[in-house]
Amino acid sequence: MGPELSVVIPLLDEAANVDALYLELTKTLEAWGRGFEVVFVDDGSTDGTFEKLASIHAVDPRVRVVRLRRNFGQTAAFAAGFARARGRLIVTADGDLQNDLRDVPRMVEKLEEGYDIVCGWRMERKDPWLSRRLPSRLANALISRATGVKLHDYGCSLKVFRAEVVKSLRLYGEMHRFIPAIASEQGVRVAEVVVNHRARRHGTSKYGISRTVRVILDLATVKFLLSYSTRPLQIFGLIGLLMGVAGAAVTGWLAYLRLFGGEAIANRPLLLFGILLVFTGVQLVTLGLLAEMQARTYHESQGKPTYYIRELLEASVDEAVSVPPARPGH
Repeated sequence: MGPELSVVIPLLDEAANVDALYLELTKTLEAWGRGFEVVFVDDGSTDGTFEKLASIHAVDPRVRVVRLRRNFGQTAAFAAGFARARGRLIVTADGDLQNDLRDVPRMVEKLEEGYDIVCGWRMERKDPWLSRRLPSRLANALISRATGVKLHDYGCSLKVFRAEVVKSLRLYGEMHRFIPAIASEQGVRVAEVVVNHRARRHGTSKYGISRTVRVILDLATVKFLLSYSTRPLQIFGLIGLLMGVAGAAVTGWLAYLRLFGGEAIANRPLLLFGILLVFTGVQLVTLGLLAEMQARTYHESQGKPTYYIRELLEASVDEAVSVPPARPGH
């Protein structure tokens, strides 16, 4: 039987923080009194991080270490950790000690109130305002509006998940920060808890303001997956029909002028624009049909369901056959 809790922490050149991180985490969870494991994912570190993790693993079997061949990014590191986590619940955190791991028991207790995901909210964030906090605030507002999952802090790595929620997800690019939104497709219940955030003790941040561009591009992908992954024709076909109708109206008006008004239309830019609208509309409708075929291939080849069941109440086959139904009031 596996541990109740798996803590997944990706690390990149965090040798100065490893010992303090391990001691704080294990001290907190030992005092809490539940079974746990720690899955450290070394994402291509070059500063001795792996050697420190290996020495900790040698004396503590609760610590598991996944060493990636090179730096694949935080999303890939989380995915590697999720795949090897054995706990019923999975906690994620950063390895820079800015997340206060003493918040973990409180977040798990919140999840056990009936939620599937509990996210940390760094209300008093200890980061530079212009380069980190302002872009983060704008990104959180944009993501919440686009996905319909309203959170104050998508960027906080301190989160608690039910294992069945994250293990069913396929994460690419920079998608780890969008997990609550991606998982909303399953009908999950999401809660948010204010957590403590601390200034960085050692090393430097691996992220800068340039990350905002990647967030916006990934957000477009998430929005499409949430809204149209099973019905792509409805977006491509709708746009194509609108463009096709507009193009037909333009070319029809020009044809009327030529046939009944005797006006020359060959030298009018409007004619080329109308033809462009018609052809682009036809192409978009065709693209939508091809996307529909791709969507069906994607879902059927991976066995990916188009629905998710939260609970199922039913008797066994033998009970259903042999036991007569009880009448109301008896």
